[in-house]
Amino acid sequence: MTIFCSHCHRPLQAETSCPPRRGKRAPSAPRRFRSTKSASKARRDQINVELQALRSLLPISTREKEQLSYLHTMALVCFRLRGAQLFPPDSAPPAGPALGTELLALLPGFLLVLSANGKLVYISENVAQVLGLSMVELLAQGDTVFDILDGRAHEDAHKKLLLAQEEPGREVTFVSEMRTSKAFRLQHGGNRAVAVRGRFMALRWPACPSTTVFLALCTPITQFPADGDAGSQDDLFQSTHILDMTIIDVTESVTYHLGYHREELIGQSWYSLLHPEDTDLAAAQHRAVGESLGAGAAAEPAVLRVLRRDRAWAWLRVSARRDGGGRAITCTSRCLR
Repeated sequence: MTIFCSHCHRPLQAETSCPPRRGKRAPSAPRRFRSTKSASKARRDQINVELQALRSLLPISTREKEQLSYLHTMALVCFRLRGAQLFPPDSAPPAGPALGTELLALLPGFLLVLSANGKLVYISENVAQVLGLSMVELLAQGDTVFDILDGRAHEDAHKKLLLAQEEPGREVTFVSEMRTSKAFRLQHGGNRAVAVRGRFMALRWPACPSTTVFLALCTPITQFPADGDAGSQDDLFQSTHILDMTIIDVTESVTYHLGYHREELIGQSWYSLLHPEDTDLAAAQHRAVGESLGAGAAAEPAVLRVLRRDRAWAWLRVSARRDGGGRAITCTSRCLR
């Protein structure tokens, strides 16, 4: 039996093989690169050198630089790059630092600038007067506005930002607790309640997400009192509703807070008094109480705007619970100043 070569098709003799073809080499096995301890250390050292160089360029004090971790350093670098992209150094009018400090001192709160996706772009230095944390310390919490808000407020803040983004120029407001320093929490018993009021603005035309920012003024309000705090009873009124939230009774103190006489509110729907932007939040609280069976069931407190008799909006922190054997809903409303 004759055996032919698979390459040149010439017959092969026993114990012989076809000579290799000229000009071509058999493919060699791929080389495998192994990471050694020395190579890994060299890469880490190079990364550390680059991070030290970036840290040295940050416009913050030497003391603050010494306290930065590597992740915190990168967060600050990204924060500065976002600000430089939206506010180029040559686009801003010259202003001395003394003038900026004096203007900030006149504000009732601090300034906050966000990108279209909620990333922090700018926080004014007077944030320390409101939250007890400097801008650098606040960024240690994260690089989005949701990182500095209380977890329960994320959904409401997200909805308000989407609403403002859909209608540029429309002002939106939401109230939330913001994270504070440990010393502040020990002194005041918790985080700081802040009203965030702002709108989306196009910095350059044509407007697009990369050139649009949310500019807001964050104003502190009175601390949220504990529900059982007897020392703050003057700041509240109570209302009783049937299960569809029609008012069937309300305390006389409502006149002081909202301006209505008790008789004017009985028979009205609670929803007729709410700000249109807050009806979804109130409805969620209503559902949470309505789906619970039996007396005593309660929902998480909600911060809502309610129309006063003089047509102004009053901010209330409303706690709702099932009462009257489960046949009624009692709301305790605290006025936020």
